Amino acid sequence: MEFHKILVPVIGSQADEEVINLACRVAKKDKGKINAVYIITMKRDLPLDAEIEDEIQKAEDILSHIETVAEKQNYRIDTDVLQAREVGPAIVHEAVEREVDLILMGLTYKRRFGEFSLGEVVPYVLKNAPCRVIIYHQYLSESAV
Repeated sequence: MEFHKILVPVIGSQADEEVINLACRVAKKDKGKINAVYIITMKRDLPLDAEIEDEIQKAEDILSHIETVAEKQNYRIDTDVLQAREVGPAIVHEAVEREVDLILMGLTYKRRFGEFSLGEVVPYVLKNAPCRVIIYHQYLSESAV
């Protein structure tokens, strides 16, 4: 399999660094391009193009950190801040627009009603993605769970 265009949605979790490192290793093999995106979820009572300074600054800080992680791998990545009502559809739309070969997503350990949960975004992306999807599950020791 060759992956020339890789989309990496980031959220500011510890898994992001590991996912970017993995994306860099995969992209180097095929001389691929990586695009990391941070998606700001907009409330329904706000217009999609509203500028929420706190959220934009948070997104830019996270993406700046991600660029630094990639630079340590001697790789340059492109980054974007997106604003959307829902994260899953925004990821799929971005994958379609950019014609990516791979969506590489980090997943942190989440509990819902006492059980491990994928949340809403991962199942949506897995069901609707126009390309291959790799989910990287961040390892946590039993004591951390």
